[in-house]
Amino acid sequence: KWKGEGTTQNLENIVIGRCYDYIRIVNPAVGEKNCSQIWEAFKNAFINKDPCSILPKDYELFINLSLHTIPPNKSLFWENNQLLVNSFTDRGRRFMSLADTLFGFFGDFLNWCGQADSPGLDYESCPTTMECENNAVESFWRMASITYAQHSSGVIHVLLNGSADGGAYPQPGFFADYEIPNLQKGKVSEIVIWVVDDIEGPDIDSCGIHSVKTLETRLKTLGYDVTCTDN
Repeated sequence: KWKGEGTTQNLENIVIGRCYDYIRIVNPAVGEKNCSQIWEAFKNAFINKDPCSILPKDYELFINLSLHTIPPNKSLFWENNQLLVNSFTDRGRRFMSLADTLFGFFGDFLNWCGQADSPGLDYESCPTTMECENNAVESFWRMASITYAQHSSGVIHVLLNGSADGGAYPQPGFFADYEIPNLQKGKVSEIVIWVVDDIEGPDIDSCGIHSVKTLETRLKTLGYDVTCTDN
C-alpha cells in the first residue's frame, strides 16, 4: 500500500543486539543501559498509530533512555557521504558522528513502521518521506539529529560532499533544518567545515562558493567562529 520498503525483518532482534553490542563492545563508557526497555520505548513511539502521524517528540522516552555524553570536540556532522563518514569516524574512536552514538547506532540503515489498528509492524511497505513527512523513520532521525546537536560541544566538524548534485550544503536537509538550529551557542568554540570531493567525481562545490558559502555566511551570522578547508 505504501511506496517505501517495509520494516526490516527481525527488527527487534537486530536493535536489541545492536544495543548490547554498543554498550559491551563499541562504547562501554556509556555504562549500563536497559536494552529491552529501550526497544519498548522505541516501538511504542510508532506502533498502533497511523504511520503518517508519527512526530519527533514521540521518540522522547527512547532518547531519554539511550542518551549518553557526546565527548567535546568529537562531533561530526555530515551531508551526502554516509559511508565515508562511517569509515572516517572509526566507530567513534576518532569522531563520534550521530551513527556512533547509541541512539543513532540503534537505527542506522534500518526501516520500520507500524499500522493504525494493530500492534504489529508492517513488513510489507512503509511510507516514504515523499508520501508523508511525519513517518516513523523520518521523525526518528529528526529527533536523533536535534538531540545530537543539542549535546555537541567544543570544536564541531562538518564533512560535506563537494561532488553532490544540488550542492554540498543541501537545503532543506538535516544539518540545515534540525542540527544548526539546535547547536548550543555557548558550548561551541569553533565550527570546522571540510569539503571533500568524490574520488574522480566532479568538483562542484568548495569553500567560499555556492552552497558552502551560504553555509559559512549562515554560521558566521549566528556568531560562530568558522573555518573551511577543501579536501
